[in-house]
Amino acid sequence: MAAIFCDTDCELWYTHARELNLEVIRMPYIIDGEEKLCDLGEETDTHDFYTKMRNGASASTAGLNQQIYYDTFEPFFKRGEDILYIAFSSKLSGTFEYLDLAIAQLRKEYPNVKFRKFDTLNICMGAGLLVYMAAKYCREHGDDIDATYAYLEKNVKKIGIYFVVDDMKYLARGGRISPAKAKIGNLMNIKPVLTVEDGKLDVCSKQNGTKKAYKYMLDVFASTYENIDNAPVVIVDADCGDVADAFEEKVREINPTVTIWRQPIGPVIGAHAGPGTLGLIFTRK
Repeated sequence: MAAIFCDTDCELWYTHARELNLEVIRMPYIIDGEEKLCDLGEETDTHDFYTKMRNGASASTAGLNQQIYYDTFEPFFKRGEDILYIAFSSKLSGTFEYLDLAIAQLRKEYPNVKFRKFDTLNICMGAGLLVYMAAKYCREHGDDIDATYAYLEKNVKKIGIYFVVDDMKYLARGGRISPAKAKIGNLMNIKPVLTVEDGKLDVCSKQNGTKKAYKYMLDVFASTYENIDNAPVVIVDADCGDVADAFEEKVREINPTVTIWRQPIGPVIGAHAGPGTLGLIFTRK
């Protein structure tokens, strides 16, 4: 069996990762000065995490060093297994520089091992949906990682991901926007609809108020959704389940036949987006 790796920045729920026998690289986050590792929801108390953020706790993220990457992959190189790592966007973190150094070292030590890394150019379940689809494809096609890589290339641009944050100050803290823009946006009740474009966070629309921002996401879903290999539609929320419940009803009104997954936004993504964030991820035309 080929070894398929993902990282916790893809936020694929731990039960799905286990179902597909995925190897998971756990990414770190810091809350209130304590570093922890994300676990795809297995034991993380996201309500507690977001309560701490609401109460003023500082939250941030970190990358991994070369040695951790080496130690993670070396047993698989040693066993001579084919390895496919489906990663979150390389344009959102410097951690992949250390991955590249580790893999270069391992390739020298184990030159006959096939290792491939695919950059999803996405984050959160935008990456996770690709991981899920590709892992299923791989397991159903004889664990052929080259064919799976081609499958990923075919579908990488067919993932729609849209977020609305409740308070832009968290984006400012993470350096995603300037503090001045965050303050003005909050004062004027401007709600940017965020997406990931070419691997980077981008604003695809600015709406006056949360209701209009949510409607924008629903309109985009209605006009661009396409069923690809029966992939689910995913609704994620940062401790705002009631809002997500109402939003799910609207999605079902648009397309009653879709399978919908619901899950919380994990702490690595949540550290930048903040509590109250709502996201919609789906396959598109």
